[in-house]
Amino acid sequence: MAVDTVTPSKHSWADEIEEEEDAYQPKVFTDENGIKTIIEFRENEDGKKVKVTRKIRSKLVTEHVNKSVAQRKKWAKFGEEEGNKPGPDLSTTTIGENIPLKLGSTTGKNVDTVAAEEAQEKLRRQAKAKNIMCRICKGEHFTSKCPYKDTLQPLDEIANSIENVKNEVDTPESAAAAADAAGGPNKYVAPHLRKGAGASAGESMRDTKRDDSATLRVTNLSEDVTDNDIYDLFYRFGQIARVYLARDRETGLCKGFAFVSFTDKDDAERAQEAINGYGYDNLILRVEFARSS
Repeated sequence: MAVDTVTPSKHSWADEIEEEEDAYQPKVFTDENGIKTIIEFRENEDGKKVKVTRKIRSKLVTEHVNKSVAQRKKWAKFGEEEGNKPGPDLSTTTIGENIPLKLGSTTGKNVDTVAAEEAQEKLRRQAKAKNIMCRICKGEHFTSKCPYKDTLQPLDEIANSIENVKNEVDTPESAAAAADAAGGPNKYVAPHLRKGAGASAGESMRDTKRDDSATLRVTNLSEDVTDNDIYDLFYRFGQIARVYLARDRETGLCKGFAFVSFTDKDDAERAQEAINGYGYDNLILRVEFARSS
């Protein structure tokens, strides 16, 4: 009796390699919504076979660019890039970070600094249009936002305090008390300090004749200061006879100093005492009596 022997078919190792390669080939599907699905099989760090699924949705974006930019993109490449496709080639071109460039006429200044100056200038124009003036530094901003509110005293308060001290010294009662304390009626008392001498001839002559020595020299002024600013700064201390602000002939800006003439020297002394060392427009003013030429 013959027995048929089934010989097992030989399986080539090359076929096994091809089957393994086919198993690792990614599979791509696209549904009716245009979403592309990519399925891949790979081995992880532990040698295990894992399945990776990715879904990609393509979206067409139309970008509107300047005509000059679109025309430059059509230029033919030259040199080592001659004949290559449009766009940058990573082998010859390094793509860096996109840095926006803001051009302006204020060269040498930081963009943040320029923006801050523009905002400050805008607030200054608004304050000027509304006639806003700080009571402390006489700047064009609200008193609550003054940068010197914790260090400076309002000019009106300074002027009033000096006026009160001056009145206490110049009153006939205080002069008489000082004379009594110094040694009784035998001491000499100036005529304008004696009782009943409030309207003496010497005082009336002093009022009618302008004292040329009552002129103050104000220095360390900013370029934006005007004659009205100087007047507003000194008018509270007495009657002003003349204000002279030194200006540049070409630009018309302040040179940094001015002269203020009072009709009374006592008023000039009070103004010099109050304004000297006072902060105005981010600068510390220096006030002294003008030297006669």
